[in-house]
Amino acid sequence: MLNKDFHTVLEQEVFQTLASCADNLSLETYLVGGFVRDHLLGRGKAKDIDIVAVGSGIELAKAVQKELPGAQAVQIFKSYGTAMVNWRDISLEFVGARKESYSRDSRNPKVTEGTLEDDQNRRDFTINALAVSLNAKDKGTLIDPFNGLEDLQNGVIKTPLEPGLTYSDDPLRMLRAIRFAAQLNFKIEAQSLKAIQENAHRISIISNERIVEEIHKIMLTPQPSHGFLMLEQEGLLERILPELIQLKGIEEIEGQRHKDNFYHTLEVVDNICLHTENLWLRWAALLHDIGKAPTKKFHPKIGWTFHGHEFVGSKMVYKLFKRLKMPLNEKMKYVQKLVMMSSRPIIISEDIVTDAAVRRLVFDAGEILEDLITLCEADITTKNPARFKRYHNNFKIVREKIKEVEERDRIRNFQPPVTGEMIMNHFNLRPCREIGLIKEAIKEAILEGEIPNEYEAAFALMIKKGSEIGLKAHGE
Repeated sequence: MLNKDFHTVLEQEVFQTLASCADNLSLETYLVGGFVRDHLLGRGKAKDIDIVAVGSGIELAKAVQKELPGAQAVQIFKSYGTAMVNWRDISLEFVGARKESYSRDSRNPKVTEGTLEDDQNRRDFTINALAVSLNAKDKGTLIDPFNGLEDLQNGVIKTPLEPGLTYSDDPLRMLRAIRFAAQLNFKIEAQSLKAIQENAHRISIISNERIVEEIHKIMLTPQPSHGFLMLEQEGLLERILPELIQLKGIEEIEGQRHKDNFYHTLEVVDNICLHTENLWLRWAALLHDIGKAPTKKFHPKIGWTFHGHEFVGSKMVYKLFKRLKMPLNEKMKYVQKLVMMSSRPIIISEDIVTDAAVRRLVFDAGEILEDLITLCEADITTKNPARFKRYHNNFKIVREKIKEVEERDRIRNFQPPVTGEMIMNHFNLRPCREIGLIKEAIKEAILEGEIPNEYEAAFALMIKKGSEIGLKAHGE
């Protein structure tokens, strides 16, 4: 049931100040967009509030900033005729009511002053075109020219004007339609779906940064598969993430089939969302199998193989991030490493778990170990109940073994008990290849369980290895 009462919320300090300043400037002023929609849906306290003034939104912003105690300086965006005021944990965005007209090769419109009606006409969806008056004469009144209230009630995404024109003018709205449908669990009306399919090619005029912003929001929904399936069905996913589309389909040769890795991937993403809100771990789940398309081969004796798909996939992560102008920093490296190692715990879980194998996994994974195990558990999508239970039980054993080895051998943040400087001092060496050989021998011996991760054992091995390669201790 929709929460249609705005009067209580408008008693809050921020709205009283907005209303007072609007009346002092004799400006028709309205709350619009996401705040109104989310209040009606009862979706909690909004922190981003959009305000439309029939006149100068910038002047209203300046007046409000002076009246709100502790408000930050007004940020003015002259080219868009907008202004922003940050107060406490709230962002207030002001705009003058406007008309917009678009050219074919840009989503940036030509803007002229307009009425509230003009401003509502330019909105992307009926559920975002709702306005609530802040003026004393009709404060709290809802203005709903496109039956947005009914669409909210029925869970429908619909454009105020003809959808083909709406999506062609600003193709980002196609992604926004799918994102809102995924976030709110709404349906996109049939005419809109048809218009999105017809205008999917227009997404090419949208910057990668804006596209990724919407994909992130889909990724952060409780069940991202809903959004990605819509992107695929409407012809947008192939233009944004073709690496995922290439996973689609099942081939059969000589009676042997492989699973559809596209739908499997979406299952893995949904699974991992039950356990984490980490956006980049969710990205790792989405991309963990992208190397399977280029590595897929059929061998008559062993069937379908995807040898080296983790390595190939990790290289593809870099290219994908670069193409979409996503960060090429630690976030990308984190996703890359998870993709590269995505099969390692699975291999261990299927065999008898040796201490040496666990130590190597802990050493190689380092800080991403917990996330890696979470990813591998999410990767279990078998529909066979007995197999599902067995795989999960195997991972419980792996987790217990990791805990046991960690407590005993302290491998997670491994620092060699004997440093390069100690080796140099003992054998009176300058930096050279032999130091690396000795350090590597000590590390391997610890990981294999040949010596404990302790100074005395490591020092004794240092002397032994030094002697084997012809080094003499200082003073001999």
